Amino acid sequence: MRTKVRAGYYVLFIAQVATAILALYSGDFLFKSGSAGIGALIILLLSSRKAFRTPDLWLVAGAFVFSIIGDYFLSHRNGVLMMFVYGIFFFFLAHLGYLAYSLFNGKIKWLLTGVLCAGYIIFFFTALYENIADPLLMWAALAYLFVSCFSLGAAWGLSQNGWVKWGYITGIGLILFSDTLIAFREFMEYGRWDFLVLPTYYLAHIVITWSVWKSATQKGAAAPTPNTI
Repeated sequence: MRTKVRAGYYVLFIAQVATAILALYSGDFLFKSGSAGIGALIILLLSSRKAFRTPDLWLVAGAFVFSIIGDYFLSHRNGVLMMFVYGIFFFFLAHLGYLAYSLFNGKIKWLLTGVLCAGYIIFFFTALYENIADPLLMWAALAYLFVSCFSLGAAWGLSQNGWVKWGYITGIGLILFSDTLIAFREFMEYGRWDFLVLPTYYLAHIVITWSVWKSATQKGAAAPTPNTI
């Protein structure tokens, strides 16, 4: 039974990778939402094996769902400013989910978070601020900047070990990297590195899913069984 369950997770994981690749070539929103949607499904299935008593897993699944909603607004904005703001808002909520997962499983690294925030504040006010005419968009972008930095700082403080920890850090870092490239394109009209935006975004979902999956598996293996209590 365990072998079949494990095989099922691998099938879903392969499907997640496949939808990400298809999204890069087709641009269809169904495929674009696949990396986050299948990731959320995998995590919810992991949670179901523990009777859903896993708030940290729910937070990442929710983050993936908010990412899909945010991506929908950005993909369908057609020049409408508020669609852009709504997209940022839902990606902000997604980062809160990633941040909360890290705090459930570790503690924030304040020095790194401070350095990131300082660097991105300088970047914001020297490169982006003068190019953002709308005050609401300006505040939305600034709030998103802060939560992104805190999210990566918290990921760095995970109490997990090895590739499980570094997979999650890599995933959050890739999201921050992808968002930085989007900022260059949207606010500075610099799109030289646009070809990296979507691959890094989808890869972030994949490595975050892998990290959370392996972390949940390790916790399950370490948990005492009724015969050992």
